[in-house]
Amino acid sequence: MTITYLKKSPKTSSSDDTKTTDIVQNLLKDIEKTKEQGCINLTKKFDNYDGEIVVSKERIHEIKKNLDQKTKDDIQFSYERVRKFAEEQLKNYGQDFEVELSNGLFAGQKLVPVNTAGCYIPGGRYAHIASAVMSVTTAKVAGVKNIVACSPPKEGDGAHPTIVYTADLCGADVILNLGGVPAIAAMTNGLFKNPPADIIVGPGNQFVAEAKRILFGKVGIDLFAGPTEIGIIADAKADPEIVAVDLVGQAEHGYNSPCWLYTKSRDLAEKVMKRVPELIAELPDIPRKNAEAAWKDYGEVILCDTDEEIVKISDEYAPEHLEVQTENLKWFHERLTNYGSLFVGEETTVAYGDKCSGTNHILPTKGAGRYTGGLFVGKFIKTLSFQRMTKDSTKLVGAAAARISRYEGMEAHARTGDIRLKKYGFSN
Repeated sequence: MTITYLKKSPKTSSSDDTKTTDIVQNLLKDIEKTKEQGCINLTKKFDNYDGEIVVSKERIHEIKKNLDQKTKDDIQFSYERVRKFAEEQLKNYGQDFEVELSNGLFAGQKLVPVNTAGCYIPGGRYAHIASAVMSVTTAKVAGVKNIVACSPPKEGDGAHPTIVYTADLCGADVILNLGGVPAIAAMTNGLFKNPPADIIVGPGNQFVAEAKRILFGKVGIDLFAGPTEIGIIADAKADPEIVAVDLVGQAEHGYNSPCWLYTKSRDLAEKVMKRVPELIAELPDIPRKNAEAAWKDYGEVILCDTDEEIVKISDEYAPEHLEVQTENLKWFHERLTNYGSLFVGEETTVAYGDKCSGTNHILPTKGAGRYTGGLFVGKFIKTLSFQRMTKDSTKLVGAAAARISRYEGMEAHARTGDIRLKKYGFSN
């Protein structure tokens, strides 16, 4: 079959990206320095507006009072259908469905895995076997057709043998001896005779993370990853030796891996602060140097007066990994909302989740736990919505859509409703 373009666009949606990026970066830098006044100044410059920024309750009341009833009715019509569909999505989360939103108007969703996933598996200081398991296995279970794995090669040997074995076992279709920026670029652009990746997942160093950030949009990514983090909530009954060992367990990742302890117990805090450097000193050379730097520059011990304060500060930090070693485990579990993965009780620890207990270790860092979770099958699956309608349903939907479009000033949109209303014998 031959594909013929009867009309081919001279530009793509990305044609103006570079110019736009430069403008936006400069504006963001300016606002970072000038804060609220910067927003006010730019709004005056670009929008010619010099009024209040926060819409007052009085202004909202005035609008409600003065807006004509037909406009309010049309907005209500739209709101009711969007809300009902959102409620059905929540009720049917993670599965296909179709629902009749109003007479003759059917809408639904279909879950479809992406075609190609790129899985980055770190292999610099350590052979990250578990990262191969976490990324490749999850993509395979999600139903991804093509899985390309990349891992940094060692001189004369290629990627670490255990990483190659693991990636193959878990279902990688192609394994490349590539690391860093070349790996991310190769998967994004479909190099070495592979299809371009639809999404790239997996942890990596700051260069890998920055390559993913820059290419995001051209390719999907799991999340913007930073150095790995641990937070521990511990009370006076917690074992200070276990708390200290767990903090050091994450600090060995790298010189910039944050380690945070939240507690009401000054005694526990002091014992942990004394023990951590002693434990670090006992490590082999590479982990010791990493952990020393991480604890010195990124370690924090935060003393709180109440459990409520602990929850508040922990949720502000949104740790990638959060351990709770307290007597009232259920109380904390029910109230904590911002973290990548939660480890409830002394019996579990970050390393279990990192390596083999089942939950995924590719998790949000740098506070991203405030708005997203970690890697899971859903990251590889697109939730695609659809709708279909009877001709009779056009009488209400077509008329409302046309009027809303005209309220917005979008005449061409309005006419797509008009033409159907006319064809099916309805007046607008």
